[in-house]
Parts: sequence; C-alpha cells; structure tokens
Amino acid sequence: MNKKDINPPETEIKNLIREYQERRFDNAIKLALSITQRFPTNQFSWKVLGGLLGITGKHHEAIKANQKALDLLPNDNEVHNNMGNSYRALGKLDYAYKSYKEAIRYKINFTQAYNNLAITLQALGKFDEAIINYKKAIELEPNYPQTHNNLGITQKEIGKLDDAVRSYKKAIELKPDYSEAFNNLGLTLRELNKLIQSEESYKKAIELNPEQAEYHNNLGVTLNELSKLDESEKSYNKAIKLNPEYIECYTNLGITLQELGKLDESEESYKKAIELKPNYAEANYCLSLLYNLRGDLKKGFKLYEWRYHEKKKITRPPNKKFFWDGEKSIKNKKILVYGEQGFGDTIQFFRYLSILQNMGAHVIFKVKSNLHHLFNAPNDKIQIIDNFPETNKIDFESPLMSLPYLLKTDLNSIPSSVPYLKADINKIDEWGKKLNSKKFKIGICWQGSKTKVDKGRSFPLSLFKDISKIPNLELISLYKGDEENQILNIDFDLNSLGNNFDNEKHAFIDTAAIMMHCDLIITSDTAIAHLAGALGRPVWVALKHIPEWRWMLNRSDSPWYPTMNLYRQNKLNDWGYVFDLMKKDLKKIVSNKSNQI
Repeated sequence: MNKKDINPPETEIKNLIREYQERRFDNAIKLALSITQRFPTNQFSWKVLGGLLGITGKHHEAIKANQKALDLLPNDNEVHNNMGNSYRALGKLDYAYKSYKEAIRYKINFTQAYNNLAITLQALGKFDEAIINYKKAIELEPNYPQTHNNLGITQKEIGKLDDAVRSYKKAIELKPDYSEAFNNLGLTLRELNKLIQSEESYKKAIELNPEQAEYHNNLGVTLNELSKLDESEKSYNKAIKLNPEYIECYTNLGITLQELGKLDESEESYKKAIELKPNYAEANYCLSLLYNLRGDLKKGFKLYEWRYHEKKKITRPPNKKFFWDGEKSIKNKKILVYGEQGFGDTIQFFRYLSILQNMGAHVIFKVKSNLHHLFNAPNDKIQIIDNFPETNKIDFESPLMSLPYLLKTDLNSIPSSVPYLKADINKIDEWGKKLNSKKFKIGICWQGSKTKVDKGRSFPLSLFKDISKIPNLELISLYKGDEENQILNIDFDLNSLGNNFDNEKHAFIDTAAIMMHCDLIITSDTAIAHLAGALGRPVWVALKHIPEWRWMLNRSDSPWYPTMNLYRQNKLNDWGYVFDLMKKDLKKIVSNKSNQI
C-alpha cells in the first residue's frame, strides 16, 4: 500500500487543524469524517474526530472514533485520555478510570490525565486517591488553576476545610477572574462559619459571572445565616430570574420568606418547588414546618415524614419490615421507638410513649445513654436502651417524632398532661439544702446549642440586668456551655452553679432538681424550656419574631405545656420588647408573693 493511500493531502490536514483551532467544530467534524471515509487507516484523522465529537458532547460516537484510533495506534496517550473523558461524561466511571490509567501508562508525566483521573476517583467516592492524583498533577504543572480548584472540592468533601480554602486561594492567585473558585471558596468559608468572608467571596464570583444563578442562590444562603433577610430574598429572586426552574432556590427563598413573616409567599415558594419536582424532600419537609407553625398539625406532621428522604437525613427511616402505620394493633406487641434530633425534641415527644403503653404495647425506647436516668424516673415500665436491638426482639418500630402523625395529633388532641417527667428525689433534697433563700428564685438560660438552628433564638445574658434589680428576686444560672463566659462580664447578681451541676454522665439530672426549687424558669428556645414544661414547672420562653414551628404564632400559651407562657418579639431582633414585657409581669408576681410572706 502506498503512503498516499494512507494519508490525506497535506492541505486537508492543515484545513482540519485550522478549523479545530478556530473552534469551528462542526466544520472540523465534517472534514474529519470525510478524511476517515476516504482514508480509513489514517490514525490522526480518527484521533481528531474522536476529540471533536467529545468536545461537542457526542460521546457515544466519540468512543467509537477513539477506538478506531487506538486500533491503529494502541499506545496514544491523548486518545486514551479523550476516551476517558467520554466514558466519564456518560457516567461509565470504571471505564474512564481504566482509560486514564492507560493514558498515564504511555505518558508518565501526563498532567491532564492525572487531573482527569482524580476527578473520576472523586466521583467514585475514592477521595484520598483523588487527592493523591490532584497533587501529582500539581507537581507536574503547578500553575494550572483548575487542578487547584478541583483539589479544593475534594478536600472540602472529606472535611479538610482549611486545606480546601488554601487550594481555592491558590487557584484564584493563578487566575484572578476564576469565578467558580470564588464560589467554591464561599461555600467552604460558610461551612467554617466565616460568614462575612463567605459573603465577600460570593459577591466576587457574581461580579465576575453575574449570570450564574447558583452564585446568587449561594449568596442568599449566607445572607440568611447573617440574618440579612431582605438581601437574602433579593439574591434568591435574582437566581430564580436567571433560572425559573431552580428548585433548590425556591425552597431556600421559602425559608427566608418564612423568617420574614411572609408566610403566604413562603408557602407559595415551597409549593412551586414541589410543583417542579413533587418528590423533592427538602421542599415538602419545609412546607411541613410552615403548616405546623400555623397550627395545622395534621397536614404538617404528614409532610414531616419527608425528613427521611432529605439529602442530609435527620433521622434513620424505619425498617419497612417492622414499620408501624398507626393502624395495626400493638396490643401485647413489642414496639421500638428511637429518639431523634436534639434533647428538646426528645423531651417534648417522650409524652407519646405512655399512649403506646395505654394501647397495650411493650415499649422499648432507644435513646442516648446520658438521658436514661431522666426518662427512667417517671416510668420504669418502659425499657430504655442505647443501641438498636436485634430485629427478632421487636414487632414494630417507629422514630419518636413520627408518633404525632401516626397517632393523628391535631391542636385539640395534643397529649398535654404534665408532669410526665420527674426529677430525682435525692437530687431535689441535695439542692434544697443549697438553694434555701426565701427570695423569688428564677432559673435562667440564655443560650441554646450553637448550631445553625440557633440563629436568632439566643440572646445576651446582659438582658437580665433590669430583671435582676427587682427586689426579693434571685437569678440562678441553668446554663452549661461555651457562653458561660458571659457571666464574667455582667454587673448584676447571678447565682452561678459553675461545674457543680450536671457534671455526671446523666444529662439534666441536677437541672431538673434545681427547677423544682425555682418559682419560675425563664429561657430562650432551648431544651431547658422543654424540660421545665415536662416537669410541670412555671416557665417563660422568650421567642424570636418567627419562632421554631412548635411555638406556633400569635399566642402567649403553648398547647404542648400548660405551665408555659410565651413572650414573642414584636419585630425581628427586638429582644428589648420581650424583656420589658417580662419585667412588667414579674414585678407584679414578685410583689404579690412578697406581700403573702
């Protein structure tokens, strides 16, 4: 066979290369197809055709063209790399992995193949191997910004957030207009709770690429966490304008609108997300909280079951084989109920276990071991455990917070008999000897668990100053945690119990006993509120403008706890209004008690 039978005219190859370089891909593909048809053994034209088809997203055809090229020249590293790209685009990750490995085998210093291999390993969940290959690519070509950005994404995935920040910053140093790296940096800074820096990073990404809806959505999330709710709403609306089918953004917008008190608009936003994707768990779950907030518990608790299906599951779904639907008889049956979410949730919904007992069930309650003592005291007929039992030892199971739905709870059927928890009698006696003043004793708590859920719920300890000036009144700290250092900065009297309470393995054992000696408990929305309510103690809860769903709206009482009063902000962040109301009411109560003495 003559050489001219294998190779096309040089002018055709030059035309093909020119069309490729000038990104006239459709023209280039036509030329390459023409050449391969007339010169089917020309490896170069098959190689170019495979690359072009991959670039234009025609991956099935690209794989066939690349295979033709490899049949002619099996050790071409670039073709193996192109083959890997098409396999990866089609989700055939194992094939992509093999192709990239082959590319590296034939060119040991092939930077692009190492980077592509790392991307594939990341998609396969092999993060440590991915990082090794990204670092190899960086070693070979340290000034390639995309590799640093990709390395940051993987580092963030495995929780190496500080390393991820460094990688993103290096990518930005190499490419100052790298909007994607600024966005990724913003995501990571938000996880590090560096919200101001996160906001700045997103804004830079938007400045560089204002038409990217994702960036506006991400900025909206950070602005929400900074309590810049009006700005957050604007960012989400901008994202939706750019992408009218942005399901996640409709849900995020609903959250912000709810916090702003725009409840009808919030509902509309959640429902738009559900209209676009009916099985979108996050939107259904958020809508459940809105219904519950409004007091529509039947609708709310039904949708609350979507929590099983969220990306970040907040509880383990029940085993289908043992799932209790609320209808099957549980008389003389063993039903496992397992705790979920926070201490406050567990305390609030513990009340439902006695209903199961009244239905004839043998109740097994799986809950954190440090709560066993608290829950054992009122009802020793409930079997309390800290690990899931073997399946042959139960008949049914249910997550604790599914019980209101399964038992068809509405506003009129909330089981609200208190107390349904009891303090340890020995601890009550022990603390009675220490808290023996005749003053009006108020146990106080100003801070919840420092998570994203706490945004706007807690308030400064210093707000109790005016209350402390009321005659014949003693404030007692019931708080344990990071914000105890606020006690060092106050200029009023507070009985701080320091490390002398709840320093055993049992949570709340001392707190419950101390509450039995208090005339009143005042707290932010924390587990302390639920504990006081469950013990039947007088408790006042200071609530943000739009509170957590269980406190509902526009009422000063709680259907969950008959001894509870609710004091609500009249506008966002106005704690002064709340404390003025409480001070006014306290003066009357303390004065009346002093007169009686």
